[in-house]
Amino acid sequence: MLAFTYRHVRCLQLIKRYVYNKNCIYIQYNKEIIMSISIIGMPGSAENLASTQLRIPLYLERVSAGFPSPAQDYIEDTLDLNALCIQHPSATFFVRVEGESMTETGIYPGDILVVDRSVRASHGDVVIACLDGEMTVKELALRPRVKLLPRNPLFQPIEIADGSELNIFGVVTSIVRHLHKAGS
Repeated sequence: MLAFTYRHVRCLQLIKRYVYNKNCIYIQYNKEIIMSISIIGMPGSAENLASTQLRIPLYLERVSAGFPSPAQDYIEDTLDLNALCIQHPSATFFVRVEGESMTETGIYPGDILVVDRSVRASHGDVVIACLDGEMTVKELALRPRVKLLPRNPLFQPIEIADGSELNIFGVVTSIVRHLHKAGS
């Protein structure tokens, strides 16, 4: 059983605020204790992602990132984005990125992160962490001491001081980014 206290309320409020579909999480409070967290069953919620299939053609021919090559019209297979991005639907949530502390990892403002709570965080994983009530996305360093590492030289590593409360909410497994800007 996962126990939450008043210190977790701020973290959970931030998760709720930044979840891509804001209507898919319900948090029930009783005084200072969170009684339950539910995924509301609606189209697009993490609970229903496994049953909603979107199959997109996956072409046999690779695309060149260097000089262009002639395209081949051979479809290799279809690709289910749910199967590709979401391994554990009931433990997965989405969060939109603010800030530029992770740009060298390829995480930019406006990106949507796919976060899996069922994956055990390891040294070097990019995680969603709550440190003393503040949410952040950083690389987790476990050796020689626990730190949260930004991946932008303009930001400093976050040392975890004795007495600090650090909660790892999940491991970032995928990034969703739109390259084509709306209205362009």
